[in-house]
Amino acid sequence: MAVEVSQPNAGQRFELLYRENRTQLLGYFLRRVGDPQDAADLLAHVFLIAWQRRDSLPPADEQRLWLYGTARNVLANHRRKRSRELSLADELGNALAMRGGFVNHAESGIGGEIRAVLQRLPEQDRELLMLSGWDGLTPAEIAVVLGRQPATVRVALHRARARLTALLNETELCGEVKA
Repeated sequence: MAVEVSQPNAGQRFELLYRENRTQLLGYFLRRVGDPQDAADLLAHVFLIAWQRRDSLPPADEQRLWLYGTARNVLANHRRKRSRELSLADELGNALAMRGGFVNHAESGIGGEIRAVLQRLPEQDRELLMLSGWDGLTPAEIAVVLGRQPATVRVALHRARARLTALLNETELCGEVKA
């Protein structure tokens, strides 16, 4: 009587693929993005794609290269997204500077400093300021988006702008605020 050897199922094949390649792919991302958290996120994204396509992956001897090709595409998308985010942050800083009565330092190269100041604000403040500055929404429109009362949004937006002004004043990025 012959012993029947069972073939691994798709989940087991995926687990093996992950164990055999995760360290090398993590190194690939670390060398390219530098930030361990970003590298881990990118690695997770590659294996999410692999999991979603686990039933149609290439033959075992081609899977490693397929993973690297996927990693390259994921990294390219990450870089494009990051570039857009930085560009939008610069635009927001400029819009806030113009609307808030701040001195416009867009041409002096301090966009990164403004982004850093924005990151110091509570998430709710950043969201209000971005909806207003980036997206050009009025307080009434923001109220609809957030499911709040317009009066509440107006007050919250006013307070967020005041906190932003205070932080900018602390960092000496802001000139005299117009009364």
